Amino acid sequence: MGSGYMGFILVSGLMSLVGMWVSGRLKAKFSHYSKMTTRAGLTGREVAEAMLAGYGIHDVKVIESQGFLSDHYNPLNKTVALSPAVYRGRSIASSAVAAHECGHAVQHASSYPLLKLRSGLVPLVKVSSRAQQWLLMLALGGFGAGASGSQTILMITIAAFGITALFSFLTLPVEFDASKRALVWIDQNNVVQGVEYEGAKDALQWAALTYVAAALSALVMLLYLIGRLRE
Repeated sequence: MGSGYMGFILVSGLMSLVGMWVSGRLKAKFSHYSKMTTRAGLTGREVAEAMLAGYGIHDVKVIESQGFLSDHYNPLNKTVALSPAVYRGRSIASSAVAAHECGHAVQHASSYPLLKLRSGLVPLVKVSSRAQQWLLMLALGGFGAGASGSQTILMITIAAFGITALFSFLTLPVEFDASKRALVWIDQNNVVQGVEYEGAKDALQWAALTYVAAALSALVMLLYLIGRLRE
């Protein structure tokens, strides 16, 4: 295996450690705020249904999914899927997460431009993500057919990583906007009150940091590959 590929593995490993640390902090925050019941006492499902109704969205279903922190909004079948801890929980964490996912539903209903752009990239991102491992082996593993062949493969690899990096950075404003909508709504409708609001904000900020870490990791990988191209 070429030294370039080993260098990539090292850089990738370092960025993975950063991602793991942020993810660990998020899980700790979620666990902490999951133990704090809100005075309003609403379950995540009730928060989600109330927020959707408040925005006049009646074609989105709130369902219970499996897993931990598996909460998401699916624009294809218009469902807000909440993990059991969020769906059934009456905590600061469950209220914040449920409202955040409904924030995406509100974005979809209002044709939020960046969400549409991000969704449009999904098929391309799936293809590029599947090809990246093999492209890396060819580009950095010393399997190219001569210098020109290696350079061509490396440029294709950079394009593939560029697509995923673009997707990661488009995700940031989409996630920040969903959290902003969530915090405004749960505050104005007294779903969380006083210090509960600060807890909800803290939880969503750490959730957002996982996307920041992913975007920075994608950028570092892309810059590393571009650096290899210039060697």
